[in-house]
Amino acid sequence: MAANAIETEETDPVDYALIAQQNDAFRKRLPEGGEGMFVQTNAIDNMGPGFVAACLAAVTTYDGFTEDNDPYGTHEMGFMEVMGKTVWFKIDLYDENYQCGTPAPTDLSKTRRVLTFLFPSDY
Repeated sequence: MAANAIETEETDPVDYALIAQQNDAFRKRLPEGGEGMFVQTNAIDNMGPGFVAACLAAVTTYDGFTEDNDPYGTHEMGFMEVMGKTVWFKIDLYDENYQCGTPAPTDLSKTRRVLTFLFPSDY
């Protein structure tokens, strides 16, 4: 198995680097990021539409991934400052019906991404 791969019961080894590329494309709303949705916790939503829009803008340019905060190299979680507040984002990979984890993380036809904005206190 390659150094940057995981194995699931349902699929062949999965390449972390490809997942990172797809997660980055999804954050930037590019087609090669596949389908999915952006959601936020009630606390983020309560900050108002301007704050939510600022979160959306910030996540598209986020590049703060390091070995310490992204040990698997999948670019699935980040920590940013938005309008003076610390905001986290997390990308989860679901099956095409959003019912459970995806059986094939790199197959865009079988994977839907959900990016959630939250405050650390929401965790």
